[in-house]
Amino acid sequence: MHSGGVDVVVAGGGPAGLAVALELGRRGIQVLVLEPRTEVSMDRPRAKTTSVRTMEHLRRWGLADRLRAVAPLPVAWSQDAMFATSVLGVEITRFRGCLGLTPERVDEYAESGQQVPQPLVEQVLREAVGAYPSVTLATGWSLVGVEQTDSRVTVAAVGPDGAPHDVETAYLLACDGATSVTRHAVGAFFEGTTDARPNFSMVFRAPDLAALVPHAPAIHYWVLDPLVPGLVGRMDLADTWWAMAMGVSSEVGSADPVRLIRALIGEGGERIDIEMVSTDPWTARMLNANTYSVGRVFLVGDAAHLNPPWGGHGFNTAIGDAVNLGWKLAAVLRGWGGPDLLASYEVERKPIAQQTIDLASRNMSKLSTNFADPLLSVDGPDGDACRAEVAASIQASKHAEFHSLGLVLGYHYGRSAITIPDGTPEPTAETSTYTSSARPGARLPHCWLPDGRSVYDSLGPELTLLVVAGDVDPSTVIDAATRAAVPLRVVDLVERGCPVVELEDRYRATMLLVRPDQHGAWRTNSAAIELDVADQVIKTATGRAR
Repeated sequence: MHSGGVDVVVAGGGPAGLAVALELGRRGIQVLVLEPRTEVSMDRPRAKTTSVRTMEHLRRWGLADRLRAVAPLPVAWSQDAMFATSVLGVEITRFRGCLGLTPERVDEYAESGQQVPQPLVEQVLREAVGAYPSVTLATGWSLVGVEQTDSRVTVAAVGPDGAPHDVETAYLLACDGATSVTRHAVGAFFEGTTDARPNFSMVFRAPDLAALVPHAPAIHYWVLDPLVPGLVGRMDLADTWWAMAMGVSSEVGSADPVRLIRALIGEGGERIDIEMVSTDPWTARMLNANTYSVGRVFLVGDAAHLNPPWGGHGFNTAIGDAVNLGWKLAAVLRGWGGPDLLASYEVERKPIAQQTIDLASRNMSKLSTNFADPLLSVDGPDGDACRAEVAASIQASKHAEFHSLGLVLGYHYGRSAITIPDGTPEPTAETSTYTSSARPGARLPHCWLPDGRSVYDSLGPELTLLVVAGDVDPSTVIDAATRAAVPLRVVDLVERGCPVVELEDRYRATMLLVRPDQHGAWRTNSAAIELDVADQVIKTATGRAR
């Protein structure tokens, strides 16, 4: 624990706090992370879907392979979500190729999605943070108060012994979750609604269950039982499972959780030995903070927004926040970032959070409860007709929940003050289908280089000037960055053997300026640009245009 001051204090060492500490620590920024939990508990997995985009960030941190190595469910094991009368009952329909789970390499992205319990993600991030000497992870410590001036923030914290300590810092990041003490302390607040329906989540061990499942593997088993509708999935390929009973209150669930699990398993479940690991009652919330910053305090992840879990976007949106704010804050602290960088955080991330909330809410409009019907388990023409009708309804209404690469990869920051528009029309928002675009503000379209590496692997840790056409002179951009003391890597994809025709089709430019988070800041179709234009591009992209 620091007795003096640090550059940044992070309140909360969950995924968002650890991710932003990584972004700062790898750039040498002095960071103190206050985390009340001394250990990461594996009993309550909460998030289980690590998206394609989050996996690309893990790749950038050098952690993608490490996470896959500890993930209990290999991507190749299953990419399906199945709907049935019960885990052991009649299969109604299934979705294939869900959530960006692609065992083979694809052109659209550098990493496939990964099913893995959130605690394992946290453990990998904790170990990675520990490798940076400028980052201190203070477990057993909590933020209890905040005071700030125009130039500093004073954080009041308590440690395991309960004694108060004050820490001086330049910036405070609120990564302390839905009930954020920091958010309340600075006067920010949530706006939105809460769903009235209760839910009851459980983790249990059932050594004999997997051998009895008659269906092909699935990452989710949606149970359409009118009495106990819900959701069941595997935590690992041994004996640990998770389950969710929909519409079940804490009182009812706590009274007999084993009964709920047996009902979700279906006929034959009464013969299976079940060991309860944990229970977790919850309700869905659709909330976005009124502001993402107050002075030198910034809200990140669940402290800034909450959405229903349907589609698996909450944890991944938090990582997106952390990456977006992390590189900008480091740039400001290292002297090459201007005031518009930090101001752009809310402008860029708050609309993305709202899009995610809206999509998850639409996904929530049709759950197991809406498809449950006693006729689904009945033999004969009536049962056949019901099953066909329900299967069609599920396919029509749940597709966007399991195929959402348009949201995961297609979000853009085109309206941000640090993005230089190129006059092309803004992309149409699309949830399911991802159409790559090199328009400034969008995620750089991915490609595999001739040497087998991802184009993302060639990008620099800060700004990158990507040359994607022959006979191009990037010297004025390089000079402008040098004069402004802005770190810039130049990558010539033509020199690296990429076909010019393919580059022109993918990027529709001669040069692109790419941010540390792999989003474009500027592009041009000119072979060279004037020095004053280059100066303005660098100033705008680094938040110093004013």
